[in-house]
Amino acid sequence: MYLQALANRVPPQSFVQEELWNAYRKSESQWSLKTISKGIIEKVLLGDNGVEKRHFALADLEAVPKMDAETLNRQYEIEAPRLAKTAFEESLEKAHLKADEIDALIICTCTGYICPGITSHVAEQTGMRRDALLLDLVGLGCGASIPAIRNAASIIGANPQAKVAVIAVEICSAAFYLDDDPGVIISACLFGDGASASIWSGSSNGGYPLRAEDFDTWHEPEKREILRFENSGGKLRNRLHITVPPQAAQAVEKLLRRSQERNERPISQVISHTGGRNVLLALERAIPEYKLDPSKEVLRKYGNMSSPSVMFALEEFLSENEPPENGDIWLTAFGAGFAAHSFRLVQD
Repeated sequence: MYLQALANRVPPQSFVQEELWNAYRKSESQWSLKTISKGIIEKVLLGDNGVEKRHFALADLEAVPKMDAETLNRQYEIEAPRLAKTAFEESLEKAHLKADEIDALIICTCTGYICPGITSHVAEQTGMRRDALLLDLVGLGCGASIPAIRNAASIIGANPQAKVAVIAVEICSAAFYLDDDPGVIISACLFGDGASASIWSGSSNGGYPLRAEDFDTWHEPEKREILRFENSGGKLRNRLHITVPPQAAQAVEKLLRRSQERNERPISQVISHTGGRNVLLALERAIPEYKLDPSKEVLRKYGNMSSPSVMFALEEFLSENEPPENGDIWLTAFGAGFAAHSFRLVQD
């Protein structure tokens, strides 16, 4: 299976961290937070946390905190299909394809709920064929892009002539929640909105000379409580335990070593989900032979966008570098579950 096109989009509205700190200060009275919690918000937003700015589809910084669960999810129902569509249309343009030439559309998300899924809306708005396969993957968290792409590989494996689009879209601003839990606070200070669309086929004609293979997963469901969404008054509340950075590093190192044992070809570049500054530092300590500069740059520009982040990092790398000839690109993403995933992009 080959990568034909890759397109990433974010909402037009963006805010630097200092702007978000000032917005919090203006609305501080509505949050009955402890003094220590206010200190964490100030430290994360104004300190060196690896994030410079973030993009939000829900950009009214005064209105969002006041929205109830129904209003937040209604905004997700509007904004998620809209952002997914723009990324999909750009990927089609890059691949020189029309929507009715796509045989399957897979969309992953976790920051809201809509039924039928986002695929139904994107398929209708872009004019996809009535017999195209529509597949929505929900609840895989930040690591979802890679399982979604793995599903595309299965479809193309069964039908080598198929063209499959994969979209990861998250409206994290529609999952806004704040309380005194440090993990909840850090999440609110790191996450942004984004969508990534990629198109895959059984041939490299017209696309990147990059073949996807060697998919792998490592999941430890007994650790699901360290990183997950839970329902709090109908809203999505993100649980983020202090052990997430070392847990992510341990899982990624395991997947990397497994891939190296299975393959004779070396890995020249690791592309990781952005996570957060502490996550990326933990990964670099676990796999010191690789630098995660593309992921750091995406974190700086956009924050943690959850599932699209790893594909933003891939585009960041490919925009600055030719596909390596002396080794493979190895992608990894991780999150709720606790689960981590990986695959290789091999240049023919």
